[in-house]
Amino acid sequence: MTAAAVAETGAPKQSDPNAISSTDGSDGFSQVVSFRLANEEYGLNIMDVQEIILPGEITQIPEVPSYIRGIINLRGKVIPIVDLRRRFDLEVSSHSEQTRIVVVNTESGTTFGVVVDAVSEVVRVDANQVEPPPTGLAGLDRSYIRGLLKQEERIMILLNMESVLSHDDQSLLAKNSTV
Repeated sequence: MTAAAVAETGAPKQSDPNAISSTDGSDGFSQVVSFRLANEEYGLNIMDVQEIILPGEITQIPEVPSYIRGIINLRGKVIPIVDLRRRFDLEVSSHSEQTRIVVVNTESGTTFGVVVDAVSEVVRVDANQVEPPPTGLAGLDRSYIRGLLKQEERIMILLNMESVLSHDDQSLLAKNSTV
């Protein structure tokens, strides 16, 4: 399955956003949409991904954190857009031909898009390949890290989209997207 096949999945939600479990309950695997951000590889549970779109015109919203780029109109629905480079305090870069917006749905019902450098592939994941986030990184908020996927020489940071935005940010976006 390619990343393009993820578009318009509208997949149902899993009951636990931190669970790495089977999408069909039969083989102990789940699927993760992998993407690049700076020089690192990140992953999202495929069940959290609504679709993947090309970046377009983003309407800016005043008085929001700098990592909230603004809003877009996605087929009649207003969707907030978050720049993950800014959210994770990474160097900001210009968009390329590979830049995409991944539209995600959280368990709390928030839908928003995240700007990523490139979407790579859909990866099958066995739960025993996932380790918890590293401890001992004092002072760093790692609640948005769901775990680390280790496959041979590959390490992928699995994100918990429910925690990428604070509850205050989600409330602010909900208010601005209904205007």
